[in-house]
Amino acid sequence: MMEEPVSQNEPLIQPIVEPFKRFLHAQSTSGVLLLAATVTAMVWANSPWAESYAAFWNTPVSLVVGSHALRETLLEWINDGLMAMFFFVIGLEIKREILVGELASFRQAALPLTAAFGGAMLPAMLYSILNTPGPGAPGWGIPMATDIAFALGILA
Repeated sequence: MMEEPVSQNEPLIQPIVEPFKRFLHAQSTSGVLLLAATVTAMVWANSPWAESYAAFWNTPVSLVVGSHALRETLLEWINDGLMAMFFFVIGLEIKREILVGELASFRQAALPLTAAFGGAMLPAMLYSILNTPGPGAPGWGIPMATDIAFALGILA
């Protein structure tokens, strides 16, 4: 049986790497990362460097396979691609719970359905009330959709 070679630097690196490993495996990591990213984005977007924030999201990203290419901005890849996949997976999870899981009976599903309806409608209504006279009024879907991402990040 052959022994794996041990790097001479491994004992030196381990104390540095281990806290990061523990952090990434912690239950609250995704929620903490989501909160940190949100705060960073809000500070950056409202700082003197706001122009670089907009430029970052408008960075062109291309996926090229042979003669076929998809060219979108980073923002469009996230909004149109990753968010669509995220909500598709959420839909599949809900369908599974309704068919064979905790939400299979109406009695068990009544409270979560009511909470989900209120959780979707309340942010949309508040946004609409606060933005009705302005040009941002059609954006009510954004707070309606982001609450599920934050809720999952916090619950994870």
